Amino acid sequence: MTKATLHRTVAVLAVIALTAISSYAQRIAYVNVNTILESIDDYQAAQRDLDKTAQQWRQQIAQEYDKIKGMYNRYQAEQVLLSEDERARREEEIMNKEKEVREMQKEKFGPEGDLFKLRQELVRPIQERVYAAIEEYATERGYDFIFDQSGGTGMIFSNPSYDKTEDILKKLD
Repeated sequence: MTKATLHRTVAVLAVIALTAISSYAQRIAYVNVNTILESIDDYQAAQRDLDKTAQQWRQQIAQEYDKIKGMYNRYQAEQVLLSEDERARREEEIMNKEKEVREMQKEKFGPEGDLFKLRQELVRPIQERVYAAIEEYATERGYDFIFDQSGGTGMIFSNPSYDKTEDILKKLD
């Protein structure tokens, strides 16, 4: 085999390989779901409601802790005048009140607490609408993957031409 024939063979194989690879190329895009969500009025209203509710609960809990502090201060001031039984009863009362407030805090702000449930109730339908729009967009345009740039997916570099956030925003209008 001559050098010229070898070069032609390599060139033909390269063209065949590139054609095979390009026929299996996947279409990829990304969107910024946070940008999309923050542009939706219902989402902003839900966030305001959540923030307002959380602030009210924080105030309630702070008031309860203030009551505990008052109980403790009264106990400290009266401690020398109290019998051993009365001191033990008051200490237990303070500890029980602290436990009660910690439980309230957990019920409101814990991983499966009331705030989490309220967030699911208010935000999930909006998120589902956005995800449905993204899925529909991907299907219509033939995208194989659409990544969420805001989700901490580890995307280090992305070509801005693949950002389809604006297209999804238009689709939601």
